[in-house]
Amino acid sequence: MSIEIELAKEDESELWNHIVGSYSHGTIFHLWDWLKIVEEYTGTKLYPLIGYKGSTPIGVYPLFGKKIKFVKTFFSPPPKALMLYLGPVIANYETLKQSKKVSFFYNFQKEVDEFVFSELNANYTRIRTSPYLECRPLIWCGYDAKPFYTYMIRLEKNPEVLWKRLSRKTRVNIEKTKREGVIVEMGDYNDLDFLRTALYSRFEEQGFKPTRDYYRKYLDELYRAFYPENMKIFVAKQNEERIGGLVTLNYRKWTGLWIGIPKTKLAGIYPNDLTQWEAIKWACNEGYEYYELMDSGENPRLVNYKSNFNPDPVPWYSTVKHSSFVFRVVERFSRFFKIKERSA
Repeated sequence: MSIEIELAKEDESELWNHIVGSYSHGTIFHLWDWLKIVEEYTGTKLYPLIGYKGSTPIGVYPLFGKKIKFVKTFFSPPPKALMLYLGPVIANYETLKQSKKVSFFYNFQKEVDEFVFSELNANYTRIRTSPYLECRPLIWCGYDAKPFYTYMIRLEKNPEVLWKRLSRKTRVNIEKTKREGVIVEMGDYNDLDFLRTALYSRFEEQGFKPTRDYYRKYLDELYRAFYPENMKIFVAKQNEERIGGLVTLNYRKWTGLWIGIPKTKLAGIYPNDLTQWEAIKWACNEGYEYYELMDSGENPRLVNYKSNFNPDPVPWYSTVKHSSFVFRVVERFSRFFKIKERSA
């Protein structure tokens, strides 16, 4: 029986979320409310595709469309949405035999491509798959694939087991920071805006020109929709003054670093190291199984820093397909159309 593609309707949001929540590579970014907020903020159009085999849903595939000049583009996820990856969620992917797993994904992808390139007349499509989902079916469908790496920590019931696995330098930094009176507390919206503003200032110092709003409205909407159940804010303070912090997202068995302040200029203390460790301890105590240090693995300095927490590198893939050679050339030579991999 062939796979058929349908657009999910607003009243099918519960079905959509049920599919996302049933399989390990379904993430918080796949949830219906998150996707709708992304659609509004990025100025794209959401195409929430559901694959059916007969009357049985076999997967979901969120795509975002936007016309850039004369080029019809589709993304999963769209640029500048603070998301590294998205892509499909495929039913029973983890339990299928390898032969079935690959063919199932391949057939699903073929039908999605038929819809996107034939019915929607796409010229350019970029899919970034979630961790643990392989990319060969996309390659077989004509996509160019590039591997990236995020970093996953398998949590323990006793955080002290993980403490011993940290690098000696990081343990020393954390203990020294605590001796200097730095504490980590759970934060609220004001602390989230502090982190956003700190990132804005840091990018300005580095010569970038972020928009004045710099995700304010976007983070406001996400905060209202997902805090506190699926979002936690950790803030580092010294003498009641905020000096660091991070935001984690939490979904099912997984939690992970989403937003954090870059390296501070404070001498002799390391609030980011302490905050990261306190977030990991919290995740252990709350019963989560994995803590992700979300990353693409492109920046050697960041990779070196995150490796101090002894994570496992886990691949995810950025894949691109063009409707013709002409649009491959357009992408390569048009500064307007060029989508840098670091944009997220």
